[in-house]
Amino acid sequence: MREAIINYVRAGYPGLYLISAEEQRVCAELKSVAQEIGFHLYSWSATDGIVDTEKGTVTEAHDPLEALLAVEDLPKKSLLLLRDFHLFLEDPNPILVRKLKDVLQVAKTKSKPLLVLGCRLCLPPELDRELAVVEFTLPTTTALNVVLGGVLASAALPTLADAERDVVLDAARGLTTIEAENAFALSFVQANAMVPAIIAREKAQAVKKNGLLEIIDARESLSNVGGLDVLKDWLIKRKDAFSQRARDYGLPTPKGLLILGIPGTGKSLTAKATAKVFDIPLLRLDAGRLFASLVGQSESNLRSVIAIAEAIAPCVLWIDEIEKGFSGSKGSGATDGGTSARVFGSFINWMQEKQAPVFVVATANDVTQLPPELLRKGRFDELFFVDLPNQQEREAIWKIQIQKYGRNPKDFDFAILAKSTEAFTGSEIEAVFVEALYQAFHKSKEPTDLTVAEILVDFVPLSRLMAEQISALRQWAKGRTRRATNEQGEPRLRKIIA
Repeated sequence: MREAIINYVRAGYPGLYLISAEEQRVCAELKSVAQEIGFHLYSWSATDGIVDTEKGTVTEAHDPLEALLAVEDLPKKSLLLLRDFHLFLEDPNPILVRKLKDVLQVAKTKSKPLLVLGCRLCLPPELDRELAVVEFTLPTTTALNVVLGGVLASAALPTLADAERDVVLDAARGLTTIEAENAFALSFVQANAMVPAIIAREKAQAVKKNGLLEIIDARESLSNVGGLDVLKDWLIKRKDAFSQRARDYGLPTPKGLLILGIPGTGKSLTAKATAKVFDIPLLRLDAGRLFASLVGQSESNLRSVIAIAEAIAPCVLWIDEIEKGFSGSKGSGATDGGTSARVFGSFINWMQEKQAPVFVVATANDVTQLPPELLRKGRFDELFFVDLPNQQEREAIWKIQIQKYGRNPKDFDFAILAKSTEAFTGSEIEAVFVEALYQAFHKSKEPTDLTVAEILVDFVPLSRLMAEQISALRQWAKGRTRRATNEQGEPRLRKIIA
């Protein structure tokens, strides 16, 4: 960002719009830029007026229009940083817009660039072409290392070994400098040391605040997933794909995978387990929350998500039921002025071109709602279809569920249970066992095969409720997707109960 600002100023750009939530970091960067190129830096805010950052003198100009009028009195080769000025541009006064355009003309001829600083992009159409936009990325590990060094020095803690320092910095990736400093300080207060778990917990809270992303504590592994041997093998072959050894070998960074299938068949569970396989953080994106009512806010939300994901990278970005978030992109022009289409277009373009090691795992239930652009090669490395579990997979699922709820698998006949639950999904098998637990608890007994059989009498599986939709999904997936299960020795499609 530093080089970009220097080049813009030297090229004579009259105004820049700086997007960042890190005001202190931007101010420090601009002081360094001004010193390097021989400019004088002034800073304006509605509370302070115009402050000479070098001498500390103040010019009374609390109104934004007064600030623009004062530009005429600034010396040549001056940078004026307008803090929070974007708030006055949300529903702007026409006089303010006109004056800003006039001042930008003066700024170009007299070397007095204006720098608008805001946490988000907010420009009226009249100013769209007047200001160049520079978006500050979240700090790199190098910048975070400087912050860490300052905290260690102020707390009189010993310097960390390289390996320990790398773990701490990994835990802080994706935080602003202020957030990282606070997290480091909290770790010192709580444990008198730099504890990665404390820092990661604070990062999870910070990321969650915008409501778009959530850091998931992925405890599930592939051993918690019953069956899906082909999909598991595909992931295991890529478990070291983000390592230095893979880069040295010349492997391209994997882009991600789309898991399509019947609801309740383990798609979300597999997405969580993927992060465990790669041993990298898991971020969950609610695609529906990207869209906002304010003009430009949806696009800004997407940029924020991408910035956080790339700052935390390598990471897994999990988008659950992606069709619900982007299903409206086809008819977007008639419903929301094209916002959904623009956001979707920006998202798939990022997926295609991204260089940061962000592995996207998307799950979907209804393929008819997915835009065709999302499915073509280059967006995802592979498209898997998850069908109803076969006999062997159901046996594995029963064993996992019985162990999960603290019972001894040896007390149950898996073959009989699996046969009795043909055409059941994994989540339905869990629901049956949970219901059996409740029934046994009510009778002050332990659940048995007989208890499960009693529950199955009245249990209606999804394959019966939605037989037509499942058949259509299977038909679409045939020849278009890779099956997540090795079908050798099994019928191609599990029977759907009529």
